[in-house]
Amino acid sequence: MLKSIQQRDLDKNRWIKITMTVILVLICVSMVITLIPGLMSGSIMSSSPDTVATVNGEDITLVNVQQQLAQQTRQQSIPQGMRGIYARQILDQMIFQRALDVEAQRLGLQVTDDEETQRIRQILPDAWSGDVWLKDKYVTEVQNLTGMSVSEFETALRDQMIANKFRSIVTDGITVSPAEIAQEFRWRNEKVKIAYALIKPEDLAASIHPSDADLASYFAKNSSRYQIPEKRSARYALLDLAKLRAHTQVSDDELQAYYNSHIDEYKVQNRVHVEHILFKTVGKTDAEIAEIRQKADDVLKQAKHGANFEDLAKKYSEDDATKPKGGDLDWIVEGQTVAEFQQAAFSLPKGAISDLVKTQYGFHIIKVIDHETARTKSLDEVRATITPIILDDKVNATADNLANQMASAVRQSNRQSLDDLARKFNLDLGETPPAAITEPAGALGDSPDVHQALFQLNAGQISQPVHVDSGFVVLAVKDNIPAHQGTLAEVHDRVLADYQNAQAVTLARSKADELGKLVAGGTALDKAAKSLGLDVKTSDSFSRTGSIPDVGTGKQVSDAFTMGVGQVSKPVQSGSNWLVYSVVSHELPNPDDIVKQSPDIQQTLLQTKQDAAFDAFRTALEDRLRSEGKLNINADVLKRLTTDL
Repeated sequence: MLKSIQQRDLDKNRWIKITMTVILVLICVSMVITLIPGLMSGSIMSSSPDTVATVNGEDITLVNVQQQLAQQTRQQSIPQGMRGIYARQILDQMIFQRALDVEAQRLGLQVTDDEETQRIRQILPDAWSGDVWLKDKYVTEVQNLTGMSVSEFETALRDQMIANKFRSIVTDGITVSPAEIAQEFRWRNEKVKIAYALIKPEDLAASIHPSDADLASYFAKNSSRYQIPEKRSARYALLDLAKLRAHTQVSDDELQAYYNSHIDEYKVQNRVHVEHILFKTVGKTDAEIAEIRQKADDVLKQAKHGANFEDLAKKYSEDDATKPKGGDLDWIVEGQTVAEFQQAAFSLPKGAISDLVKTQYGFHIIKVIDHETARTKSLDEVRATITPIILDDKVNATADNLANQMASAVRQSNRQSLDDLARKFNLDLGETPPAAITEPAGALGDSPDVHQALFQLNAGQISQPVHVDSGFVVLAVKDNIPAHQGTLAEVHDRVLADYQNAQAVTLARSKADELGKLVAGGTALDKAAKSLGLDVKTSDSFSRTGSIPDVGTGKQVSDAFTMGVGQVSKPVQSGSNWLVYSVVSHELPNPDDIVKQSPDIQQTLLQTKQDAAFDAFRTALEDRLRSEGKLNINADVLKRLTTDL
């Protein structure tokens, strides 16, 4: 296309900008797999051991797919476990695009230069200035924003246009009938209400009390599930920050020096502490504003005749931020509020209440709680604030210095005595219980750094200082318990919980069946449920996509929409839970709403039918090419593609 535009002397031109990201979205929008556009230069390759698929004699290799994967995911992080799935999607799309090319050649279907130029100009009008095509801008934008060359980009666009032509051929005759719209309208909007008894295994687990023999038998059948990971315990020497802080003092000279260097932080502007009641007038008519003013005047009279200002604010103010606080705006400084409000607030004496103050927001009644003149706070006023700041700085600096000395001592010998190191640096000794790498290490918590240090140490070694919440710690392995098959005694609590959960699932199903038999025999649902120790709840009306507490969506009880009022269901499983329900009422949709919803329903149904038709076309095309020997997939290479990435 670039060549054709140049040859036409900038006749119809090219376009670029609307973000190439948008272009890529447009390129993949109508593809079956929307995540992965099939961009491929289409060059013919010779067969190789890395050929994963061949379409009409053209190879698609592992390298081709991996290049596309890298291109499509260059700006996002793909979990390793998902890369094989992405690669297969890319391969499927590349195969489909090649299959479309083969079919297009068979039918004589093509994209002309004029069609391509027109399409790009619709998408990228910024590539022209009037009728002048901006070649350099076009080339630069394509390369910078897509990472593709111009030829690769244009091939991708032509591929998409070919796909769109096929989609039009396949789907243009598809329509949605009024009956289909009416059926979908009812499906979306029909509602039911049910009464239901829910049986939850989690509620039954605690009631299950197995014997020792039961647990032993269960453990014997499932012992492989109870592996004990490697566990280590440690002795440690802790440089305790709290202890260090208790022995650190802040002198008056240090306080004065900090105060002097941060003096600007302690300057206070002229400020006033106010409360207000707001009556909003924004967007109101003159007549409405007159009524609001009258209401504000009435409240003002109450305020000036001794009514509690905070109570009035909570009752009448329309400032949602301050209303719950009795209108309290806290301290405001000059320039912080609109001019009318500021003038009134700063001119009133302490304890005074203003007349009505009109601002762009409405009418205000202002009460002044206190005034404070501009000044600089004294050292004594801010001493309590400054002291912990200096103290933290001193403690951290001392701790860092000691930690560096400890690290130096360990570097000289990591096989020295932990006790000697503790005496030298006045450290506290302690021990952790045995713990796996995923479990908290006693008082040291679950710090990844602690686990890494502990599980990398050999017997007799001590670690470098490790930072923990309480300070710095040096570790030594005390005991190392290798990974092993757990005994019943070691994993008793886990086995008990698993046994109870497994039995509870069975018991829940049994209870549901028993409840179902009772109601099938004529017992009312509420009485049958009560006899089994179950409660019956009544839902709100819900649609098929609505929700029911503890049950899920309406899809979980879809039969309710076809059952009669009073009819009782068979036991229904919802996740691990079971329920039995009866239909309380049906609510048909309002027929008048179908006019409003029809356009959306029609578009949704049409898109669904078109997608299904295009999917069927894709399947039929690929099946035909396989039967003709024009499409082959190497299963061994495909396995490598989806597992080795």
